[in-house]
Amino acid sequence: MALENFYNIFGATKLKSQFWTSWQPLESPCLLEHVILPVELGFSVILLVQLLRKYVSLIRKQTKVPDGATKSMHPPAIKHGFAYKISIVSNTLLLAVHASLLLLMLNQETQCTSKLQAFTSEIVQVLSWVTSLVAICKISKSSTHFPWILRAWWLCSFIVCIISTGLHVHFSVTNSGQISIREYADFLGLLASTCLLVISTSGKTGTVMLATNGAAEPLLGEKTEKHSECLRESPYGKASLLQLINFSWLNPLFAIGYKKPLEQSDIPDVDIKDSAEFLTCSFDESLRKVKEEDGTANPSIYKAIYLFARKKAAMNALFAVVNASASYVGPYLITDFVDFLGEKETRGLKSGYLLSLAFLCAKMVETIAQRQWIFGARQLGLRLRAALISHIYQKGLHLSSRSRQSHTGGEIMNYMSVDVQRITDFVWYVNVIWMLPIQISLAVFILHTNLGLGSLAALAATLGVMTLNIPLTKIQKRYQAKIMDAKDNRMKATSEVLRNMRTLKLQAWDTQFSQRVEALRNVEYNWLTKSLRQAAFSAFIFWGSPTFISVITFWACMFMGIELTAGRVLSAFATFRMLQDPIFSLPDLLNVIAQGKVSVDRIASFLREEEIQHDVIENVAKERTEFDVVIERGRFSWDPDSTTPTIDEIELKVKRGMKVAVCGSVGSGKSSLLSGILGEIYKQSGNVKISGTKAYVQQSAWILTGNIRDNITFGKEYNADKYDKTVEACALKKDFELFSCGDMTEIGERGINMSGGQKQRIQIARAVYQDADIYLFDDPFSAVDAHTGTHLFKECLMGILKEKTIIFVTHQVEFLPAADLILVMQNGRIAQAGKFEDLLKQNIGFEVLVGAHSKALESIVVAENSSRTSFNSIAEEGESNFNSKSSLQHDKVQDNPPEDKGNDGKLVQEEERETGSIAKEVYWTYLTTVKGGMFVPLIILAQSSFQILQIASNYWMAWVCPTSSDAKPIYDMNFILLIYMALSVAGSFCVLLRAMMVLNAGLWTSQTLFTKMLHSVLRAPMSFFDSTPAGRILNRASTDQSVLDLEMANRVGWCAFSIIQILGTIAVMCQVAWQVFVIFIPVTAVCIWYQRYYTPTARELARLAQIQITPILHHFSESLAGAASIRAFDQEGRFIYTNLVLVDGFSRPWFHNVSAMEWLSFRLNLLSNFVFAFSLVMLVSLPEGIINPSIAGLAVTYGINLNVLQASVIWNICNAENKMISVERIIQYTNIKSEAPLVIEDSRPPSNWPETGTICFKNLQIRYAEHLPSVLKNITCTFPGRKKVGVVGRTGSGKSTLIQAIFRIVEPREGSIIIDNVDICKIGLHDLRSRLSIIPQDPALFEGTVRGNLDPLQQYSDIEVWEALDKCQLGHLVRAKEEKLESPVVENGDNWSVGQRQLFCLGRALLKRSSILVLDEATASVDSATDGVLQNIISQEFKDRTVVTIAHRIHTVIDSDLVLVLSDGRIAEYDEPSRLLEREDSFFFKLIKEYSGRSQSLNSLAIQHVQSREQL
Repeated sequence: MALENFYNIFGATKLKSQFWTSWQPLESPCLLEHVILPVELGFSVILLVQLLRKYVSLIRKQTKVPDGATKSMHPPAIKHGFAYKISIVSNTLLLAVHASLLLLMLNQETQCTSKLQAFTSEIVQVLSWVTSLVAICKISKSSTHFPWILRAWWLCSFIVCIISTGLHVHFSVTNSGQISIREYADFLGLLASTCLLVISTSGKTGTVMLATNGAAEPLLGEKTEKHSECLRESPYGKASLLQLINFSWLNPLFAIGYKKPLEQSDIPDVDIKDSAEFLTCSFDESLRKVKEEDGTANPSIYKAIYLFARKKAAMNALFAVVNASASYVGPYLITDFVDFLGEKETRGLKSGYLLSLAFLCAKMVETIAQRQWIFGARQLGLRLRAALISHIYQKGLHLSSRSRQSHTGGEIMNYMSVDVQRITDFVWYVNVIWMLPIQISLAVFILHTNLGLGSLAALAATLGVMTLNIPLTKIQKRYQAKIMDAKDNRMKATSEVLRNMRTLKLQAWDTQFSQRVEALRNVEYNWLTKSLRQAAFSAFIFWGSPTFISVITFWACMFMGIELTAGRVLSAFATFRMLQDPIFSLPDLLNVIAQGKVSVDRIASFLREEEIQHDVIENVAKERTEFDVVIERGRFSWDPDSTTPTIDEIELKVKRGMKVAVCGSVGSGKSSLLSGILGEIYKQSGNVKISGTKAYVQQSAWILTGNIRDNITFGKEYNADKYDKTVEACALKKDFELFSCGDMTEIGERGINMSGGQKQRIQIARAVYQDADIYLFDDPFSAVDAHTGTHLFKECLMGILKEKTIIFVTHQVEFLPAADLILVMQNGRIAQAGKFEDLLKQNIGFEVLVGAHSKALESIVVAENSSRTSFNSIAEEGESNFNSKSSLQHDKVQDNPPEDKGNDGKLVQEEERETGSIAKEVYWTYLTTVKGGMFVPLIILAQSSFQILQIASNYWMAWVCPTSSDAKPIYDMNFILLIYMALSVAGSFCVLLRAMMVLNAGLWTSQTLFTKMLHSVLRAPMSFFDSTPAGRILNRASTDQSVLDLEMANRVGWCAFSIIQILGTIAVMCQVAWQVFVIFIPVTAVCIWYQRYYTPTARELARLAQIQITPILHHFSESLAGAASIRAFDQEGRFIYTNLVLVDGFSRPWFHNVSAMEWLSFRLNLLSNFVFAFSLVMLVSLPEGIINPSIAGLAVTYGINLNVLQASVIWNICNAENKMISVERIIQYTNIKSEAPLVIEDSRPPSNWPETGTICFKNLQIRYAEHLPSVLKNITCTFPGRKKVGVVGRTGSGKSTLIQAIFRIVEPREGSIIIDNVDICKIGLHDLRSRLSIIPQDPALFEGTVRGNLDPLQQYSDIEVWEALDKCQLGHLVRAKEEKLESPVVENGDNWSVGQRQLFCLGRALLKRSSILVLDEATASVDSATDGVLQNIISQEFKDRTVVTIAHRIHTVIDSDLVLVLSDGRIAEYDEPSRLLEREDSFFFKLIKEYSGRSQSLNSLAIQHVQSREQL
């Protein structure tokens, strides 16, 4: 009966509509047999052929297997999956149905007039299902997937089943008025066919193999497979068409994410076409094509992006156009719908239901197209991001020195993070370009259909509003460029501060540099304010635009005499609301185009930067030459445009196996010579030939974050024997014993937890392990002590590398006699070249270096001899009380048990990540940071007022306009439009008020949180910077801060705005048809369930994506710092590959996060479409007269957007939560544990403190982190005031840590340090550090000028600065420059040599003139002659002050009043040098012995080396 009633509604009466008359040709009785028979026959034949092929291959396999093998094999048991069982049941059911119908046909008449055709069709059906059943049982029995032909047949049969069932029902009802047994059989078959359709979409059988041992092993089965294996494959790449449409390929990931917080390992891989490697190759290909087409070396990046993205962009554009077109079907049909509601009796319900169906179909098409273009745009953005990041990275590795100096690290980081993000945003918006003309054209067409010539007024008004964008966009573009420049400057300063944090804290400059960063942030803030104010003004114009357009249109209609009926007005309203979308998106589009163009231009400019010369080195095969290095007429310059070369007239031939030493004064061109051999410096003329592979050890140690072993092997395969020999030769064995995890100990960023000597030896070990042919060492012995230096020279350079060609720069003259050739550099030229003895005879400069060294050595020999002569008498008298104390302490040290090793020795911990939902405190903090959240209720009130006024204005027009052309309006049209305009303008002003409040509240909050984070980070203890890579902090300061500046306030605001909008829409709909609530409440409950199911997965994906950005930036930062080493070792390929892996590591969570958003949006859209369809059916079904057609029409105009609004509510909430992660990450860094206070008012030291400079250590113990072992243990001694104290010891013995303890860079775990009777732990850090001076081991220069580097706080006059420069031997260099004191210093001081940088640090100390001066390897990188001059200056300038000297050059401490010898973090001895030298078993005596004996031993080593070469 139900079916008959259904038919009576739709088919019994004669319809006038074209829809029904189109069915008339279907009356052909054999139509079904004509269509279906060929299809069934074709599939049956293909299926049969496939089945036979499978059988033949199985028989062949069985014949090849020997009998014995078959007997021994135990066939595994098979556990069939649910899908497999259902397919068997469904196939059997369909076979039974068609067999029954065949039998039925024998007794009854068929609908088809040709009985033969009917029988043939049914027989083919039976045969098809028999074949299908056999295929399932045989082919799919042990397979994980159903064959493709079987799945295609099931899909086809489903379509056939639907058609046949429909036609059979139609014919039966038409002919007999009732449904027969055949139709019921068809319904049964349709049910089975639907089950097969569902199975065919996934294609999996769910079959599991049961091994003989009882363990169940899935054959990639759906439920039992291990997700760690299956998930790492890309489910997107394997998804079926239906899964791609509904995003159900994400279901397995949601299942895991709902049960537990997702980890990176849980996330599947991206598809091969989305992988960084594939995309990089594709972008390279695009660049190559552009190069060929344009015939230029610098291809247009715009053209390359176009070629790279055009196919995917075209597909996205197609979906976008379909979406735009489908979205206008609703407004087009509204007039008809309102007319229908007024003429329900005459037109009949069928017309209403058909209209409802048309509305629904249009919404479904719109939903699918919208989801696909948005997803496609995100995917294209991902692809472009991966390609650009990869190319920026590759460019960074190949930048020339000049280009590198013109782009700071922070600036290049911005290219990777901010600029690339803006370009991906543009990719999303680019589809708006295709949609705009379609949307406007369709809107004008609909308006023309309803309002005739009035549509021209609407078009003119729309174009007028859009024209306003042009000046606004120009202004916005200028603001964006200014914002990016300001951001670059801030990031540059932040990066520099983080890199030199130790220096800033030691010098007590952290407050001033913090203020410098804040000042740069204020500049950025001002531009942000201007930009966002202009954006708020744009929002006012474009929220008011529908009002403006509608008023113009309606008045134009009134003047033209066009009747405004309710249907026409409501259709116009719906159209204007649809027009609002392109008008709204236009300013955003133009804004994003402005931002995108600025960013593309910046990246294009960077990619066009000058690279190192790739053809500068000529590689010669070994068998063709006996020389490994040849330079002929070499002329090199760091500045290619300079007429004065850096080094000139270089003639050098190095035979295979030679040892070449390069020496000379500071800045003479030694490092530049090595750079010339490596191809790092610009070659102006001459030839450079290399024969063999090369390894390079740079002057400033470059260490990668990771463990020590990875730093040494450096991409080479680990070979235990070779590795052990390398470690032994580089004197690292003892260090490994001290480290908590041996060679698997984690190294902090830039080797922060290693001493200078350890870093240098790890670097040397890396070079040795590479087993290269040519070795280039740039001052390798400067950071190591005498003993270690000798060991390295003997065991490494002259031992394990004795057969290799070595060119080494050194200031240690004692190593020169062993060299086959010595090059003496002077003013950029090789002044002298020859062997040691030959150069001494020449008497033209070399002897100055040697003389300075001999003088230093002589002072040691004198001290040694004088000590030895007095030793006997002192020993006989036995009066040395202090010495006996020293020896007792020494004995005690030997008896101490070894320190217990820490837990895992891991310094750099994994980046902290919150899990679970974002804490309410984060939202609360964000909302209440400014004025306690006062703006929040005001913003909500403004938006609510706008919504109420907007509904009121629309309601007014719907109420007062007549429902038909015959009726007259209630009021005069002028009055109607005046009221409408007043309500709309008031609403627009509410929007302006709201926009201004959102922007101010958002910016103030952003600024407040930034300031808190900056202060918190800069006040953090040094241990925080040791264990936190700078990339993590920079990521928060750039990417996360950008989210707070530009997006966060709008995201949170839109959560409230979209909720207010949907509440308004529901209110309007429910007033008309309250029955909508019946369906709306359960659907809303389902929506909330979906949102809760989605959120845990999406939240963790967003967090993981944020965290995965940091490794990319950090790896890039390290690669830029060590680019010369990477190139020298020919490791570019490995580092580029690592970058690709890291990019994929970010792409995985990001891609699945945006896909998850589409997964949710698709489902919510479907549900809201269902609600809308239900409400339409309700309006159609209600009897005429119950509701006003005009108000019902108004409900439909609002309801059309219900799916968009409902999706936008959830989307905005989810998006806000994802973006809130940036707030969460910044708040994390506002609560870092702080250092001690800078100033403690209650315990400030006297203004003249420290007066004498006495330093007293009492039971001092230091460790770098709680989980790491102690570095200093029970240090108890006193440095007397106004004395010179030398601190010596093996590398890694704790010398530098002792100095850090004096400055409280590390706080004592136990004990105290007292300076002039003041416990330094009880005064403020600023009071302490500002009263002390230090020349650190790693010299730090800041970008700026010479003056700014010597006197950053502007405390001294120019005369005093010049005086300091002259004293530290830099005066003549600075005077030679045009800018004098304003001469530039680039980032890291890269335009000054390492030695010159150390001299700058000495200049700072000379200016400061503190009572206590600490020298931490202060002259390690200067030659012996300069060192001698500097020691004299220090002695004179600081003669009445306390000087604590750490040095590896023993002669710098031999003149000290006292010497402290450290060993393994304990005091080995502490006494006057003369007294320590009296005991031959003392550590100090051994060090002196080594140093003084080194020249003789090296001379003998040189003789052996020469003899061995002569024998060869």
